[in-house]
Amino acid sequence: MTVTSSGIPVTVSRMMIKYKAEGCSDRAHSTVTAGILISIALCIPLTLLVFSKSGLLNLLFSDSRCLPLLMIMIPGLIFTSVYAVIRGTFWGNKQFLPYSLIEFFEEAVMLIVGIILVNFATDTLDGVNKASYAVLISYLFSFTVSVIVFFAKGGRLKSPNKEFAPLLSSATPITAMRTATSLINTLIAVLLPARLIYYGISSADAVSQFGTVFGMAFPLIFMPSTIIGSLALVLVPELSTDYYSHNFPHLKSNIEKALKFSCLVACIIIPVFLSFGEQIGEFLYSSKDAGKYIVKGAIMMLPMSLSMISTSMLNSLNKEKRTLASYFVGASVMILSIIFLPAILGIDALTVGMLLNFTLSAIINLIMLYKTSPEKIEFLKYLFVSAMTVIPTATFGVFLKNLLILKTNLTVSTIAGVFVTAVFSFLLFWIFGLFDFLESKIKPFKKGHSLKYGDDDKNKRVINNAN
Repeated sequence: MTVTSSGIPVTVSRMMIKYKAEGCSDRAHSTVTAGILISIALCIPLTLLVFSKSGLLNLLFSDSRCLPLLMIMIPGLIFTSVYAVIRGTFWGNKQFLPYSLIEFFEEAVMLIVGIILVNFATDTLDGVNKASYAVLISYLFSFTVSVIVFFAKGGRLKSPNKEFAPLLSSATPITAMRTATSLINTLIAVLLPARLIYYGISSADAVSQFGTVFGMAFPLIFMPSTIIGSLALVLVPELSTDYYSHNFPHLKSNIEKALKFSCLVACIIIPVFLSFGEQIGEFLYSSKDAGKYIVKGAIMMLPMSLSMISTSMLNSLNKEKRTLASYFVGASVMILSIIFLPAILGIDALTVGMLLNFTLSAIINLIMLYKTSPEKIEFLKYLFVSAMTVIPTATFGVFLKNLLILKTNLTVSTIAGVFVTAVFSFLLFWIFGLFDFLESKIKPFKKGHSLKYGDDDKNKRVINNAN
């Protein structure tokens, strides 16, 4: 599904916006058709491979019972891949409500049908098989509804002949990045415990430590990604529209708002985790070790947030190949850290590797954003001030934690401490005016007007936006 449904929808969305800005609505329809045909072309050989029961599949599954489950669900690959392309058209047309409702009801159908079918299961394996059918039915549901909504909203299909090459050129780097992410995560799960064992840690301890970090601490540390992912979903069509319409003041404003919001989210959560991370780990997982890893990884949230949002923004500005290069630079450093640092840091090599990965990617992406935007982006001062608020907030949080531990139990001290520390962080942001960007507005853009941007010595460059 990563291969068939990751890069194409985003690219279809961006190219639709580009062609509409250029007044080429027929090419926008052709792009949708090309996306659907490419997705189907990718799905067919994968589906046939599964049904052929090739020996290659045995290498993927250690349990022979997995292949029959895959065979039940694999027909849904075509349905969900075509739906993914149609979902891209919803993004390109800024139709977020239909997309959100379809996603919600897809999950609801999966849950309801799954409960009904599993109730008739004769044993555990039969129950798992019936749950797989529920997944397949939910894919068919989202596909059917999305097709109906697509045509009801005026969607059309046109000859795709001229759009295959540009679509593949832009979609391939995004698909490669997301496929590489899945493969690298698998590599980490194998490589890191092996390196820990090599440096003297027992097999049981190595697996346990990895599970604690990757399965307990990191899901919380990656919490901002959910918020930033939602922001990126709405932001991508906006940025593409601004970029291809030459509405550069609005482009600059949206880039700054996205970066500042991502920074804000991270810098509010970081001090909470720095001061109460151990209590959070013990409260949620009954594991002090998980809490310690949360504290150690908290600082990672800032570069992670900036890396994620900047990657999405650059992809919306037709810089997919550059973000892929940035990704591999960071990923290479992370893998090297996992290979060599366990001798010194043990399991913390993973946290350090992730931190270096996101930091390098964020720096490279920010440099590219500054170069791509025709108007100068103003963000570094905001980044510095926001990062500085972490110090007093974390200090306050540690003081509060020590006070609450003496007076209350774990549940009360954790919930109250997290809440009060977050409020303290909000107050600091408010005092320093770090919420002001949410209220900033620019003059509305009128099509056909010339837009001035930047000073080159005494001369101003002018972009004429007449289409």
